[in-house]
Amino acid sequence: MPVMIVTGTGTEIGKTVVTAAVAAAALARGRTVAVLKPAQTGIGQDGRGDAAEVVRLAGPLTAAELARFPEPLAPATAARRAGAAPVRPDEMAEAAEKLAAEHDLVLVEGAGGLLVRYDERGGTLADAARLLGAPVLMVVPAGLGTLNMTALTAEALRTRSLTLAGVVIGSWPTVPGLAERCNLADLPEAAEAPLLGAVPEGAGSLDPVEFRARAPRWLAPGLDGRWDAARFAAEAGAGPGFPAEDS
Repeated sequence: MPVMIVTGTGTEIGKTVVTAAVAAAALARGRTVAVLKPAQTGIGQDGRGDAAEVVRLAGPLTAAELARFPEPLAPATAARRAGAAPVRPDEMAEAAEKLAAEHDLVLVEGAGGLLVRYDERGGTLADAARLLGAPVLMVVPAGLGTLNMTALTAEALRTRSLTLAGVVIGSWPTVPGLAERCNLADLPEAAEAPLLGAVPEGAGSLDPVEFRARAPRWLAPGLDGRWDAARFAAEAGAGPGFPAEDS
């Protein structure tokens, strides 16, 4: 099934921009793409949500939301406070399956991290991934603290027998420090999965035409791009010991 779950180790780490980059790279390869945001929080009915932002950046694709709640809270909490029905994992899976029947790639972008609750029963994005049998792409920060969060999320995926496709850095700094450079080598070890890209900070502010042209440079071939982890590490000054992309 052509569905990929996009999650992160927390909020405000670049999930939407990474989702847009993956979508743009797939579109550049001639694939049809849909993006599903199961629960959009923190935006009113007239605001531009994450799915619409992916369309703005990546180009013509199908965008869908299942629910929208005005307060910037975890989906279950936001739904409860709004007096609205929550979004359940089986509803996410059903919507993704319908989109997958008509598209080459469906990207399901979660809210917050992997185990954020969507309903009062404790349903999570991980439950939707299990129902779909879909791989998970993890978006992570570049700097200090990312290794622990990455390892915890990867462990949560493994304990649920879910497949971690790889890790993408959501915002690579223009001037990386020692921690960021070292993390290029350490992130694949913490995740026990490959590093599949690094999106530069400020990418979401680029003109959409420029964003679409650059997106394949930020992502590895497994995500329809041409980014090379070892070369990127060398250019970033990560030093010896960084693993080759196929190691």
